[in-house]
Parts: sequence; C-alpha cells; structure tokens
Amino acid sequence: MSFFISDAVAAAGAPSQGSPYSLVIMLVVFGLIFYFMILRPQQKRTKDHKKLMDSISKGDEVLTSGGLVGRVTKVAETGYVSIALNDTTEVVVKRDFVAAVLPKGTLKAL
Repeated sequence: MSFFISDAVAAAGAPSQGSPYSLVIMLVVFGLIFYFMILRPQQKRTKDHKKLMDSISKGDEVLTSGGLVGRVTKVAETGYVSIALNDTTEVVVKRDFVAAVLPKGTLKAL
C-alpha cells in the first residue's frame, strides 16, 4: 500500500507550526487594506456630498438623483428645496437628493 502514499508524506509528522504573530499581522494588513480601499473613500464622498448640500442656494441650477434638472427657487430650513423645472412646473425635493450643482447656463443649453 505504500505506493499510494509517497515516503516523504508518510514520514512527515505533525505539520509545522507558523509563528503565532503571522495571523495577527495578516489580519492587520487586511484591516488596513479594507480601510484605505473602502471606508476612507466612502467617508470622503459623504463629506463632499454634505458640503454640496450645504452650499445650495436660490438660483443654482441643480441635477437631482432622479434625473430632474432645474433652477432652485426656494431653500427651506427643514431640508427641502423647491426646484423650477420650467416656467410653470415646480417640484419640492429633499435636499439630500440633489446630486450635483450644474454650471450657470446649463438649462439654456438644454
């Protein structure tokens, strides 16, 4: 039966134990990779979006996350923004749903 198991494998005793610190070091490295690849960029995007929401003022041309493009006519303290889509249509959206502030003149170009 020894022809199924090589002599080197059969002669080996217990598997060699690595350093107990290698597991800790590996977990720390994975934690750092997770932080720099996932958490830090997400925190930066959140910070930039909050800064954008705070800078919205009357007269800005904005794009909502739903795809509406219009001019801000009123900014409420409760977190809502009135957006004029054209001369007759005005919608109220939550300030959080503003995706971008567009450059002046964008509505005329559309």
